[in-house]
Amino acid sequence: MTHAARTAFESDVLRHLDEDALVEDLASLVRVPSMGGTDAEVEVQDLCADILRGEGADVDRWDLDLDELMADPWFPGTEAPRTQGVGVVGTTSGEGTPALVLQGHLDVVPPGDPETWQGTDPFSAEIRGNALYGRGACDMKAGVAANLAVVRTLRTAGVRLGRPLAVHCVVGEEDGGLGAFATLRRGHRGDAAVITEPTSGRIVTATAGALTFRIEVGGRSAHGSMRREGVSAFEAFLPVYDALRALEAERNVDPDPLFGSDLPYALSVGLVAAGDWASNVPDKLTAEGRLGVQLDEDPRQARLALEDAVAEASAKDPWLRENRPVVTWPGGQFASGRIDLDHPLVEEVTAAVLDTGGARPPLGAEVYGSDLRLYAGIGGIPTLHYGPGDIRLAHGPQEHVDLDEVVRVARSLVLLAVRRCEAQA
Repeated sequence: MTHAARTAFESDVLRHLDEDALVEDLASLVRVPSMGGTDAEVEVQDLCADILRGEGADVDRWDLDLDELMADPWFPGTEAPRTQGVGVVGTTSGEGTPALVLQGHLDVVPPGDPETWQGTDPFSAEIRGNALYGRGACDMKAGVAANLAVVRTLRTAGVRLGRPLAVHCVVGEEDGGLGAFATLRRGHRGDAAVITEPTSGRIVTATAGALTFRIEVGGRSAHGSMRREGVSAFEAFLPVYDALRALEAERNVDPDPLFGSDLPYALSVGLVAAGDWASNVPDKLTAEGRLGVQLDEDPRQARLALEDAVAEASAKDPWLRENRPVVTWPGGQFASGRIDLDHPLVEEVTAAVLDTGGARPPLGAEVYGSDLRLYAGIGGIPTLHYGPGDIRLAHGPQEHVDLDEVVRVARSLVLLAVRRCEAQA
């Protein structure tokens, strides 16, 4: 049913959305295996640049100066090794600063065990039923394809924009936010931004943060048959691990109801390595994991909380008291971020969804870190998430996205752009 608030002009623009081209773009993006740190990260960025140029956008495509970015005191961290990177921003015609930025990342995580894809190439972009399958289909190439479709629709409809629309295509989001950081450092800005991460029909107004930590615990080696002559670094780590679990519980007391979760600030240990020989007592253990950052919390305070918890556990243990664990903070460092719930962009996105026939989208927060905190923080750009897909399918086997949902989101974004960028016939 057409919403009464939609004008005849807006309805005419929406009729120019090419659903087939949208799906073709999504398939083309998914077929590029753009895992973080690979040459394909550059390939997929160049593909987006070509699409934007073909739709008449003014494209800024530049090589990232990795050394300069990493030397910046605000650099958000990285985990995937890179020797190159590319930034891409497409901007339509119009006067002044872009009224709206649509942003999405093109890097993906590895596809994992091939067996979990049930004989399907994870980068085939196979369509089964009404869903497109492939690594990155949900997170978040569907959102990028929707962004590109907005530019195409406005061009095909022949509208004139009073204010520019900008599309930011970035890499490195999965391991810290390199691409977003580089784009902002290059000076690209806007009055407001929508990051089209998968939100399952919600408007996400806040995201928690996440900090990667490493804890090194020492032991004393001995022959396994004489283990009492040594000190197992694995056993020495156990009171530290207990302290981490207690810290997680403490940090998740009374979470913001926006999350809809009783564990928005998870603290998990994802990698543990100890010893170098099966019959030796291990003399070193390294544990790496992620610490959730609370909304509006300074990441330095979050780091201090974990370091204090490790120090307190060590002070109670005879071995650790004399052989203190070492805590460092490598890899991605995601602060939290949010937009004020009363910011006009929230209601504008809501209205665009309603006026394209959708149900009123609920507001919520997400437990993961994202580029939102960079756009809202360093960029000073009011930013929220709204995009196609279910985050529960991201990074998993058989990742896929519902194509009807991709089209619905693209329609809402077209209408949002028409209104924010002051489109005229």
